[in-house]
Amino acid sequence: MGDKIEYKYLSNIDYPSDLRKLKVDELPAVCDELRTDILEELAENPGHLGASLGTVELTVALHYVYNTPDDRIVWDVGHQAYGHKILTGRRDTFCTNRKLHGLKPFPFPSESEYDSFCCGHASNSISAALGMAVSARLQGEERKVVAVIGDGAMSGGLAFEGINNAAAIPNDMLIVLNDNRMSIDRSVGGMRQYLLQLSTSSTYNNIRHRLARKLTNWGLLTENRRKGLIRFNNSLKSVLTRQQNVFEGMDIRYFGPVDGHDVKELVRVLRIIKDMTGPKILHIITTKGKGYAPAEQDATIWHAPGRFDFDTGELIRPDDGTPRPPRFQDVFGITLLELARKNERIVGVTPAMPTGCSMNIMMKAMPERTFDVGIAEGHAVTFSGGMAKDGLLPFCNIYSSFMQRAYDNIIHDAAIMRLNMVLCLDRAGIVGEDGPTHHGAFDLAFLRPIPNLTICSPLNEPELRRMMYTAQQKDMGTFVIRYPRGCGSVVDWRCELEAIPVGKGKLLRALPEKAQKTPNNPSTCILSLGPIGMEAARAITIAELKAGHTLSVAHYDMRFLKPIDEDILHEVGKTFKRVITVEDGVIEGGLGSAVLEFFADNGYKDIEVKRVGIPDEFVEHGKVNELYKICGMDAASIANLL
Repeated sequence: MGDKIEYKYLSNIDYPSDLRKLKVDELPAVCDELRTDILEELAENPGHLGASLGTVELTVALHYVYNTPDDRIVWDVGHQAYGHKILTGRRDTFCTNRKLHGLKPFPFPSESEYDSFCCGHASNSISAALGMAVSARLQGEERKVVAVIGDGAMSGGLAFEGINNAAAIPNDMLIVLNDNRMSIDRSVGGMRQYLLQLSTSSTYNNIRHRLARKLTNWGLLTENRRKGLIRFNNSLKSVLTRQQNVFEGMDIRYFGPVDGHDVKELVRVLRIIKDMTGPKILHIITTKGKGYAPAEQDATIWHAPGRFDFDTGELIRPDDGTPRPPRFQDVFGITLLELARKNERIVGVTPAMPTGCSMNIMMKAMPERTFDVGIAEGHAVTFSGGMAKDGLLPFCNIYSSFMQRAYDNIIHDAAIMRLNMVLCLDRAGIVGEDGPTHHGAFDLAFLRPIPNLTICSPLNEPELRRMMYTAQQKDMGTFVIRYPRGCGSVVDWRCELEAIPVGKGKLLRALPEKAQKTPNNPSTCILSLGPIGMEAARAITIAELKAGHTLSVAHYDMRFLKPIDEDILHEVGKTFKRVITVEDGVIEGGLGSAVLEFFADNGYKDIEVKRVGIPDEFVEHGKVNELYKICGMDAASIANLL
């Protein structure tokens, strides 16, 4: 944006220490200004809107009550933390959020001392916060630690592991459960239903608070007696409310539900429980997109809506009338439904991303054959494995960077048994503004060593359809298809569904007969995998325009990383002295490594191999074309190698 809007309060808050100078009665006005500032910024510079609007009051209350940054706030996930960024010294630079060299898309300790932990993936806050609480206790530091976790993230297995351990290790951590009934799509599963039913008794709370004050005054509320007193409190609550919740059953004190949009009440409650010993859970009820009617009415669309008109709520979509290729995810969703209508064994599985991966298309038509399992990637794979073991054919769609969390499940619960299931890795490769926590950089490298896997990547949308059709053929085993975020390259993409030979690549450009080659410029072969092959094809055109003549360059689309096409590699090894491998993944262990290994194992010497891909570092955030250029993966950079 241009000049910053002048606010009565927000313009004078550079850090939380400034916020803490205000009176409690002034905090609602601060929340109004903070919400407006987030909306004004994201209307022009898109990001994750709904979740941050829903946590405005919580953000203000936490920084008001706790002495941050000495006290720790661990966010889970960073979608909720835009207000936190603005209040912690980054309001003037928030317009650079998610832009190249600008603010990081999620809280990150290297950016600010107020960012306690990296939080791009869900469900890690409780474990990280528990580690910080134990660290403070062992080092004798008077530090409070708060974990903020959404109800969607609470469905993740790591969250339960953290809670289980928090009940067994001495700590004074506070877990704030931000319950907005949503992750990206609406939350699902037993935890969602359970949270809807949790309630507290005012009679119980009044008795408990009076008893706690008396026990403290009498010197009886000590650490040694803590667990026994918590059990007594929990028993008292069970009698008065005729219920017991799972948290108190684990000796973790539960408070709530509390209105998460009443900032003064949040401050009051946080002040009461701040110095209580032992682990605690504060359950707050919030509305995703709070304070902006369009976002409240359609939280899924307004999770990350792109640019929009602040006054009207109209989404701004570039449309010059030119036909555009579809998004890969939509081709997946449409093709999956098409296949499922012909193959009754096919079922769909996704961990809380039906809209993000377009499985909502099949979910709408065949709800009984699609399963949103919540934020639980490992479970998604093993659940799919169980169905595959007994005769169904699951298409399990998980973003590439999230599939990292299910690595053992792929090995132990799929590949070892060679189960017939399809793992679709959306958002593979460089994804853009979400940055290093979301780049699908590692899947080729970490999947390639696993036996019994077929790994492929389509060059374009028709190839994705053909690979999906091939994957559901009989006895295909565990089949991995990876494809990127965004649109492909083919407008007329609705091809006939037909199988392709597994492990066979495709010649895209043969050596031109009229090509000019010199001793200093011998014939070159490009081996690419996936849609990044379009950059390689453009590179040849760029290089030939620059040279002014036809170049002696051939280009193969490998299609499969495993099994790799050995016939092509033998032909290349016998014909070419220069080989360039191009992949949208880390070069350590991917296609380039596979080609080098093949040449070494088969005695092909004196071949110059240049590997193009993601370097051995975490790539920052920015537009995909900007990051391709930085990594040397764009057409112009590849052309310089020809």
